[in-house]
Amino acid sequence: MVRSFQETDLDQVLKIWLDTNQQAHGFIPASYWKEHLAAVQELLPQAEVYVWEGAEKEIQGFVGLQGDQIEGIFVQNSSQSAGIGKKLIDYIKNTKNQLSLHVYQKNTRAVGFYQREHFCIQYENVDGQTGEKEYVMVWNRQR
Repeated sequence: MVRSFQETDLDQVLKIWLDTNQQAHGFIPASYWKEHLAAVQELLPQAEVYVWEGAEKEIQGFVGLQGDQIEGIFVQNSSQSAGIGKKLIDYIKNTKNQLSLHVYQKNTRAVGFYQREHFCIQYENVDGQTGEKEYVMVWNRQR
């Protein structure tokens, strides 16, 4: 089930964030993600965050937003391809008229997921911190 983030979720969410970033972004050194963990720990409670909690009350994924910008959708490695990312994105689509995000071009699995979810590539960019090419993608509610 999708629910709002609570402070007690922080440790589980941070572990998912670190593990999935390292797994999905093998083209970026693992040290990059570890170096940014403290900043994410500080920013998460300030963001709009929703978690997917499984039957065992274990957090299996989450989505973070700043306004209409998706900062990321993260699903623990052992729970990927089980529809959790789709459930999270469907949940936030029901609350927004437009969403945007940045995704690394080399993360082809994520690019394909967002395209299936009707996000369109608006333009190509380069992430100033990693030097990696990324897409800026947008979804608009059909009226």
